[in-house]
Amino acid sequence: MSGFFGVASKESCTFDLYFGTDYHSHLGTRRAGLAVYGENGFFKSIHDIENTPFRTKFEKELPHLDGNYGIGCISDYEAQPIFVRSHHGSFAIATVGRINNANEIVETILKDRVHFFEMSNGEVNPTELVAAVINQRDNFIEGIKYALDIVDGSLSILLLTPNGIYAARDKFGRTPIVIGKKEEGYCAAFESFSFLNLGYEPVKELGPGEVVVFDEKRMTTLVAPGDKMKICTFLWIYYGYPAATYEGVNVEEMRYNCGKLLARRDDAKVDVVAGVPDSGTAHAVGYANESGIPFSRPFIKYTPTWPRSFMPTMQTKRNLIAHMKLLPVYDLIKDKKLLLIDDSIVRGTQLRETTEFLYDCGAKEVHIRPACPPLLFGCKYLNFSRSNSEMELIARRVIEELEGGPVSKEVLQEYADPDSEKYQRMVEGIREKLKFTSLRFHRLDDMLEAVGIDPDKMCTYCWNGKE
Repeated sequence: MSGFFGVASKESCTFDLYFGTDYHSHLGTRRAGLAVYGENGFFKSIHDIENTPFRTKFEKELPHLDGNYGIGCISDYEAQPIFVRSHHGSFAIATVGRINNANEIVETILKDRVHFFEMSNGEVNPTELVAAVINQRDNFIEGIKYALDIVDGSLSILLLTPNGIYAARDKFGRTPIVIGKKEEGYCAAFESFSFLNLGYEPVKELGPGEVVVFDEKRMTTLVAPGDKMKICTFLWIYYGYPAATYEGVNVEEMRYNCGKLLARRDDAKVDVVAGVPDSGTAHAVGYANESGIPFSRPFIKYTPTWPRSFMPTMQTKRNLIAHMKLLPVYDLIKDKKLLLIDDSIVRGTQLRETTEFLYDCGAKEVHIRPACPPLLFGCKYLNFSRSNSEMELIARRVIEELEGGPVSKEVLQEYADPDSEKYQRMVEGIREKLKFTSLRFHRLDDMLEAVGIDPDKMCTYCWNGKE
């Protein structure tokens, strides 16, 4: 995943850019970058943040990052923002999304015109590719519209120029962009909460395909929003930060609603309800409030010196290291029947190990309640590392065992029906493999109700394969 932040200010933008970008650190763990424009022109800095918090990497460079306009990005993939010189002039660009037809764009649209640098995995840098597409048109507006139109997958853009910052939301609104305003200027962000402590007030959330440009004085709409929305529902379930709001729905509130509706269909007889830190916690609070079963924290995540992505290269100790962040509270585990809520089950390995960890600490029973339905399809619209490879999904592996081999999309949709016999067989197969006392997934209709916006505006592809 990735997140970005941009600011145009009457004064130096450095402070706001630095902290506004840092507030997106939960969306990426590998690369971070900042680019500014000021009296001395452009300045850009990119760092590896895999084992180091964002702030510590850029602190010494802040004096050089002085300017009135700036964009920043946190990414799990390519290094960005990138700096470009073209017939449009010089600009910096950052993107969020996924380009499934990158090879086609290179071969058919940009053939013999542009040379690209490959990333370490052999792929073309997606942000560099978007910049090249934009450069195929006579101006930024037409270039951005062209890029949004031809990309298969998703694409949101921040583009920094000497005259202001362009912000363009994915044509189906799969990821958000929110505009903020204060007396000194404007900002644009993936996460709505990222600018509140900096003194900005929300102005608007861009609609699908909407393109705006802003400087320190004003914001202007260049392309009106479209009427078809398919925002990623997983943003509320897992990726979004609790203080964030998408389409008027707060992440933490949605998770309370999610847990509440999960509890209404459940009849588990347990002593306490707990959430897998951190994203499962709010779902568990909602479940506990509705069911009347006490909420508890039988294990705590130790985070002061453990960044989310931190994993020393000590292969013989990897399993132990992966659990060193989780500290048991034995008095809250021993002889207890626990109901544990996680945001989802992807491969299942980590949750199985957590369950074994609780049994080893004296738990009597461990009942698992994921906050979303079984993941049956790998996401093809966003770079979600949790579910990119379909055959890594525990639900798919169980289905193929039940069916005796690969299955069609139509058969998978039968397994997505929570009222079908095939669904029940799949759930039981997952439970047996992962050694849970009981397992009950959230229903898709209940999960969408927990969000509360028009279900037709939410992407549910990873659960039911419907586009």
